[in-house]
Amino acid sequence: MSTIPKIVILGAGYGGILTAQRLQKELNYNEADVTLVNRHDYHYFTTHLHMPAAGTDSIDHTRVAISKLIDEFKIDLVKSNVQEIRLSDRKVVLQDGTLSYDYLVIALGGEPESFGIPGLSEYAMTIRSINSVRLIRQHIEYQFALYKLDETRTDRLNFVVGGAGFSGIEFVAELADRIPQLCKEYDVDPNLVHVYNVEAAPTALPGFDPELVEYAMNVLRKKGVEFKIGVAIQECTPDGVFLATGEEIKTATVIWTGGIRGNRLIEAAGFETARGRVKVDDYLHAPGHDNVFIIGDNSLMFNAEGRPYPPTAQIAMQQGVTCAQNVVASIRSKELKKFVFSNKGTVASLGKGEAIASAFGKKYKGWVAAQLKKLVDMRYLFTIGGILLVLKKGRFL
Repeated sequence: MSTIPKIVILGAGYGGILTAQRLQKELNYNEADVTLVNRHDYHYFTTHLHMPAAGTDSIDHTRVAISKLIDEFKIDLVKSNVQEIRLSDRKVVLQDGTLSYDYLVIALGGEPESFGIPGLSEYAMTIRSINSVRLIRQHIEYQFALYKLDETRTDRLNFVVGGAGFSGIEFVAELADRIPQLCKEYDVDPNLVHVYNVEAAPTALPGFDPELVEYAMNVLRKKGVEFKIGVAIQECTPDGVFLATGEEIKTATVIWTGGIRGNRLIEAAGFETARGRVKVDDYLHAPGHDNVFIIGDNSLMFNAEGRPYPPTAQIAMQQGVTCAQNVVASIRSKELKKFVFSNKGTVASLGKGEAIASAFGKKYKGWVAAQLKKLVDMRYLFTIGGILLVLKKGRFL
C-alpha cells in the first residue's frame, strides 16, 4: 500500500494555479501525489472578465488551458464539480467520484453576495465566469436589437450596474466604450442610452485615494456614465430596480458587482465562517486542521490595523506560493513559513487608454496608469506561463 501523501487542490483560480505550479517545482519525484480539481479545463483571468462582458475584448484573451500551465506528469488534473468536503474522513466528493487526501488546499473562489436584496439573485446578472460573461455580452447586444423592433421600449437602452468597486467601475468603463459602437451598428441614437452606476457606499472605489476616485468619476462621466453614489438598491424586479431614494429605474439589464462572499461548500463542510470566508492562521491553516489550507476568496486574514484584506488576485497569488511552500514543509516535517502580504500597488482600468493607480508610493492616472495596468497583466502572464503566454495573451496596444 502506498504511503506517498496525497495533496488535493480544489480550484484553479489565481491561488490554486500558483499553488499547483509551485508544488510541481518544489516537490521531488514520487514525494507526493498531487491532484488539481477544477470544473473547467481552463484557467481564466477574473480581473479581465469585465472586458469580454462589455464586448471590448475576446474571451480567448481571458483564459488559458490548464494543461499549458502544469506538468501533467507531476499533477493530475480532474475536471469535475466539487459536491462536498468531508473533513472527518478526509475525502472530497465530486460530481463523478470521490478523492481522498492527506493535505487539502481549498481555493474554490468566491460567489456573488446579494446582501439579501430582494430579487437580486433572480433578476441580476453577475460577472463571475466565462459562461456568465458570454451571457452578459449577448444580452446587452440583444437589448439593442429588441429596441429596434419596438422603439417605445426605451427602457431596453438603460443599463444598471450595481456596485462601484473595482469590478463595477472597470465594467462600466468598458461598457461606456462599447456603447457608441453598438449605437452605430444598430442605428440607435446615443442620447437614448443610459448607463447607471449605483453604489450604496458614500464613495466609488472605497479605499482608493480620493483624488484618484474623483479623476476616475470625471473620466467616466465624460463617457456618459451616470453615478448614483450613497444610494442602495432596495429591490430588483423583472422590470428594473427600486432605489433607497424611492426612484425606480426601468431596465431589462442589471449587472451586480456589489460584493463577493466565500464558497457555500466551505460553510457546509462545518468551518466557522464570516460571509463564507474562514479566518486562517498565519500559515494559512484552517482552524483545527493542520492538513487543510484555505486561500484566496475563501480565506479571511487581517492586516496590522485589524482590517480584513480584500479578496484580490494579488493576495491570492501570494497565498498560493506560501501555501505550496507550507505543504511541502509539512510533508518534510520542516518549519512552516508565515504568510506576509506584500502590497505591490493597485490599478483600476477606466477603459481604453485610461486608468488610475497607486504604486511605488505614488499616484498615477491617465495613460501612464493604463500602461501600468498592462504591465501588471503581463507580469502575471509571465509568472504562470512565461514569455510565450505573454506574447499570446498580452495586450500591447
